[in-house]
Amino acid sequence: MKLQFIKEQARNIRAQTLAIYYAARDPRMPFFVRVLAILVAAYALSPIDLIPDFIPIIGLLDDIIIIPAGLALIMRLTPPSVMESARLQAQEAAEKPVSYSAAVIIITTWLVLLWVFARWVFIALNT
Repeated sequence: MKLQFIKEQARNIRAQTLAIYYAARDPRMPFFVRVLAILVAAYALSPIDLIPDFIPIIGLLDDIIIIPAGLALIMRLTPPSVMESARLQAQEAAEKPVSYSAAVIIITTWLVLLWVFARWVFIALNT
């Protein structure tokens, strides 16, 4: 029961995030709300957190609280017509098929770059 609830909440946050993305691109969106949307997205994607994730329990709480709270604030500040349009765009985008080949290419590129960087560090440390 709890796992199903968590999965549903994760899907809901994903749908809201996608809708906020489309809303932020809408020219009818107020400038302040657009900046706030960019900040929340940057925080969500940033490897730097207010509280590091390796600290047990507390490290993940900032992600669990800040991101949904930021999304809720942005949704509340966004004009209803912009939000409705963004939700429709997000729903259409969510229904499109996922490109697994593109995902493989991107992951492979990151792994190669990681390997090159690790090799470079290893050589630099051994000289």
